Amino acid sequence: MRRVGPLLVTLAVLYAGLLGAQTYAPFGTETALGIALGAGAIAAMSLALVLSTRPSWIEPLFGGLDRMYGVHKWLGIAALALMLGHNTIEPELKDVVRETRLGDFAADVGEFAFNGFIGLILLSWFKRVPFTQLELPWPLWRFTHRFTGLLFAVAAFHQIAIDQPEGLDGTLSLYLNALSVAGIAAWLFTQLVAPFLRPRNFVVAQVEPHGAVAELTLRPEGRPLRWRPGQFAFVSAPDAGLREAHPFTIASAPRADGELRLGIKALGGWTRRLPDRLAPGQRLRIEGPYGRFVFRKRVRRQVWLAGGIGITPFLAWAEALTEADQQEITLVWAVTTRAEAFAAERLAAIAARHPGLSVHIVASAEDGRLTASRLVQLTPFPLRDAELFYCGPVGLRDAIVSDLQATGQRPRRVHHEAFALR
Repeated sequence: MRRVGPLLVTLAVLYAGLLGAQTYAPFGTETALGIALGAGAIAAMSLALVLSTRPSWIEPLFGGLDRMYGVHKWLGIAALALMLGHNTIEPELKDVVRETRLGDFAADVGEFAFNGFIGLILLSWFKRVPFTQLELPWPLWRFTHRFTGLLFAVAAFHQIAIDQPEGLDGTLSLYLNALSVAGIAAWLFTQLVAPFLRPRNFVVAQVEPHGAVAELTLRPEGRPLRWRPGQFAFVSAPDAGLREAHPFTIASAPRADGELRLGIKALGGWTRRLPDRLAPGQRLRIEGPYGRFVFRKRVRRQVWLAGGIGITPFLAWAEALTEADQQEITLVWAVTTRAEAFAAERLAAIAARHPGLSVHIVASAEDGRLTASRLVQLTPFPLRDAELFYCGPVGLRDAIVSDLQATGQRPRRVHHEAFALR
């Protein structure tokens, strides 16, 4: 299923380009190519805006919101490349169109949108400043990202109002107009409707500090949130002066009263400030759930590998285990020091109730860095007969999987979820 979404958006962009080339073929190859590139750019940016609304019913087609955001990012990059091509191979239609003031104005605003898109898409593309260790602050990135829809509206006006030859087949205009309306509507929804419609209010019941990690226990106000173990939600704290929403995995199994737990590690300015600004009784806003990194009951042998704060989805999985779950599961949690394993006692208690679950904590400062050979030793069954579920830094995952491959112990499947959504 996760390939269906990327395939559909690719076909939608290609169709726009092919339709543009076919419609303007009578006016020369260069003109047809220029129009095709511009049509593809409109389609790519429109679809990127639609995906930014985070429609939960589309998420399964991409295999999760993290992968859907990856497609969103590449649509933006594709739109930039197509716009550069459209601006370079500018269609020559002066001899076959009747020029109007509106058309001239549309041409001018098209240049404005083009230059604005270059800046915004490049800013969205680079999480870090190239060749430096400077990371673009999240608030700056998020603030500038809000203008994408406005520039798209300008680009949409450009394609609607630009002077066109008479007698053209209207299919291209109809297709691009529909995409333009969808893209603008999606942007307006994310800016004006979703912030008020989607989030639910939760009250802080408890804040437990564990070094760099703070565990929050939250209770719902009104209708509780329904989630599957391993899913995540976007969290904002307007009462604490932290209005921007950030994604965090729900680190507990669903309960009848709707209470949930979050594990938040201080990895940036927002996450460092949050625990100090929260107190019992304060209100948080939760939007979700999202994600497809959920427990697979049908997989008989499983290895859960967590790196640092990547333990959070596995905490929810472990809490959700019942007597009916007879899987063989090995959980390995890689941390720097044992003091960082804030949920060690909780996991040990769960493992005591479920004979099929074994828990191992590997602290690199004391035990050395986790390696593929160490993972094989800790697992009581051959890894090549199991499926590996991973959450944590990309570097650890790549190193472990590569070494397992080299030793003939690569698992049947490797499941993972991305940490970053930008």
